[in-house]
Amino acid sequence: MGKAVTLQQLQRITLTSQGLTKASPFGKGKKAVLKALEHLGYIQIDTLSMVERAHHHTLWTRIPDYQPDDLEKLVEERKVFEYWFHAASYLPMRDFRFALPQMLRVTQNQSHYYHADPEVMKYVLDTIRFEGPKRARDFEHDSKKPGSWWNWKPAKLALERLFMQGDLMIAGRNGMQKTYDLTERVLPGNTDLTEPTPPEYAEYLVKTHLRAYGFTNLKQITHLRTGEGLKKNSIEILHSLMQDGSVQKISLEDGSSVFIQNDLLEKTFKKPASGMLFLSPFDNAVIHRDRVKQIFSFDFRLECYTPKEKRQYGYFCLPILFEGNFIGRADCKAHRKDKRFEIIHLHIENPHIDTGSWILPFTDSIKRFAVFNGCQAVTLTQSSPAGLTPIITPLLAALDFQEH
Repeated sequence: MGKAVTLQQLQRITLTSQGLTKASPFGKGKKAVLKALEHLGYIQIDTLSMVERAHHHTLWTRIPDYQPDDLEKLVEERKVFEYWFHAASYLPMRDFRFALPQMLRVTQNQSHYYHADPEVMKYVLDTIRFEGPKRARDFEHDSKKPGSWWNWKPAKLALERLFMQGDLMIAGRNGMQKTYDLTERVLPGNTDLTEPTPPEYAEYLVKTHLRAYGFTNLKQITHLRTGEGLKKNSIEILHSLMQDGSVQKISLEDGSSVFIQNDLLEKTFKKPASGMLFLSPFDNAVIHRDRVKQIFSFDFRLECYTPKEKRQYGYFCLPILFEGNFIGRADCKAHRKDKRFEIIHLHIENPHIDTGSWILPFTDSIKRFAVFNGCQAVTLTQSSPAGLTPIITPLLAALDFQEH
């Protein structure tokens, strides 16, 4: 067991590894999007649109000049594809072979999801094969007869099943409307289709987590994943990395331990530059809730799936990161028709932080985020502590959006 490391060191290591301590850690434009994806391993897709959707929000947080078209172009160029990481995600095409084990499990009916009718699947696949790419809505039909092959619900289920088992890929999107095509027509010709062995798959997960987070543990590596001997193989990979000196097992202040890249322990990580970030609830940096609570003492939960009367903070709260610390969360909604960004409830939870230190970074960042969401005004409905409202409201009212 290695030496003890302070939580502050771990905080700075993981935020730097996540690309959250510099203005443009991956560069600019479309090239930066691919570089970010290849470094992080995946970007989660989500359908919720209270603010800009998670995949765009997460990339924009790390790439200041990010445009949603950048990601769409990379899909069209076949440098990025959609599939499953621990959830629906965008992944770099270079990692396609590591999606094959999951596809095979679905094909062999080892998944309890997507119980599609085989005849409907054949109909859908043949239709796409002979007529070209299709969306789910292309299978809608005037017939109201239950059980029709072309009835939307069975066809939609068939599309998802064919996608999950690798017969179809998502060739493009219009918003959340997906277009499916045959995998053989989407994959680049030089794609490695060698199915990874169980140890190879474990090595891919271990190295992806170490690269993206700086340090990790077995629970995070295997989160929401199954596979032949995955835990055993992951442990063996970690021990092998320890033997060659690239990884060290260190103890934390609470007595637990993590595996960390050795070279990171030798570096000095400066305090993040002054600035504030509003993260997506599905941002890679906060997706492991236990990790965030352990390392940052920040107990974050997304409450949109919690009954309204049981919510503590709000429907769609964004974690607020300021100078390397999570200081609170903001329940937000972009009213796009009115071009108004509403902070429904701002929660500042760090009792030790001086209000004067974060107010101006807050207004600068929320303005920029509002513009990203297509808004030209920001309003605050409620704050905790309540005394913040009269301080912040006039500052938000004075924001000048004309330059945008």
